[in-house]
Amino acid sequence: MLGVIEYIDETRMILRQVTASTLKSLRLDAGLSQEQLARKSGIDRTYISGVERGVRNITLDSLETIVLALGVSQSEFVETLHNHLKMVKAVD
Repeated sequence: MLGVIEYIDETRMILRQVTASTLKSLRLDAGLSQEQLARKSGIDRTYISGVERGVRNITLDSLETIVLALGVSQSEFVETLHNHLKMVKAVD
């Protein structure tokens, strides 16, 4: 059985990875390279790369900036994230 700290760490990593895969999926759906998304969002390409690989801990401000640069609404992003999270949870 997981303790509270272990559960929080495991959940944080799941959310980070699902956020990463959701952003990458939306970027690819938009037909954008990381470089193009960086230009549209004003966020460095290496930061976007780190976020998509799940090694950078994205801020909410950066997340919103990237989501809007992808041309999707915040609610559409959250819905897509939720669907991706459900797929991960179904695998558990």
